[in-house]
Amino acid sequence: MSATLKSPKYRSLNSMAKKLRKDLNGVRRKKKTTRSKGITPIKGVDFILIFAHNGVGKTRLSMDFKDIGKGGGKRDTLYFNAFTEDLFDWDNDFENDQERKLKFKSHSQFFTGLDGMGIENQIRPHLHRYADFDFTINYEESEITFHRDVLIKGRSERIGGIKISRGEENIFIWCFFLAIAQLAIEAEKGEPYDWVKFIYIDDPISSLDEHNSITVASQLAKLLKAGKDKMKVVISTHHGLFFNVMFNELKSGKTASGEKLEITKKAYILHRPQGSITYSLRDTGETPFLHHMFALSELQKAKKSGEIYPYHFNTLRSILEKTAIFFGSQHISTCFDGIEERALYSRFLNVKSHTKYSIYEPEVLSDTDKKMFGKILDAFLARYPFNTALWPSEPTPKAALTS
Repeated sequence: MSATLKSPKYRSLNSMAKKLRKDLNGVRRKKKTTRSKGITPIKGVDFILIFAHNGVGKTRLSMDFKDIGKGGGKRDTLYFNAFTEDLFDWDNDFENDQERKLKFKSHSQFFTGLDGMGIENQIRPHLHRYADFDFTINYEESEITFHRDVLIKGRSERIGGIKISRGEENIFIWCFFLAIAQLAIEAEKGEPYDWVKFIYIDDPISSLDEHNSITVASQLAKLLKAGKDKMKVVISTHHGLFFNVMFNELKSGKTASGEKLEITKKAYILHRPQGSITYSLRDTGETPFLHHMFALSELQKAKKSGEIYPYHFNTLRSILEKTAIFFGSQHISTCFDGIEERALYSRFLNVKSHTKYSIYEPEVLSDTDKKMFGKILDAFLARYPFNTALWPSEPTPKAALTS
């Protein structure tokens, strides 16, 4: 498996977006097949999953992907990302403090043709899985008001004009998007959203707990699989659990009516090394989540170069926590069982990884700290000898970069 894993480099997110479209559409280039001694076109896949940490460029990648599909007044991509959330903002009625409304930018193509489509009935089944409030859409005023039924002295009363929390607002906008995606999947020729050929979803669940993350992934996969013959989908996230659940949900099987359902997909880890001008897109193959391997590789590079920063301790601690939990323990010290410095390594790692906001600290560590980092990393890898064949390869020479 390791020999087939690839990690090509890209000079820009735009070139990477073009590669994603080739993955989805297939390519005219043909490859030889040993079975038939002939050549065959490379077919496109139904879904692409991308894992990346925040700040690497996921949202910008989604916008580049969308922009490639624009031209001549047409577009082909329905997207959900931070820009989608910005299509909504609050009018809190500061003068009277009574009629609070969520305004939406109706001139956006995101909302074109919604009036009269019964979108409310599409949103509610999604929304009521996560929230207990309801809503009314006023299309003429481009605003949404919210209400909630509560028990007061044993009687149910409706409280209108409520302000929902930021988390509830995020859920509502997400459900709004799901309803539009459903319209696009079901759209006949000439109907609103029949222009959608691709759906690009970036980080839909950043504020959800683990239970709701699994629920969202399961429901999203069910919706997208129903429309797989109509459109192609890219999903990017920094949430490891969500990534894993989506990978396992988007697989071949049977439909509700018992018919065979064939699913094809690719899964990548998007990365940009600190200070690098290039991006890498590592194919995970059939092992959906090798992030811990990738992180270990980065830690080794940091140790080798001597460019060790406080956030490297956080990364190492995170890997140790997952390892301990995997073996049924709750404490990272068990990763050093049988080692004389067990207590010292655990205490040092605890102190260095509990600094507030360490990822933003420019602090350069002392030589003593760097030496201790190397000892802890070596001790961990000596006790848990990972298969180094799965680690990312060394940087590709500049001449081989994909432009």
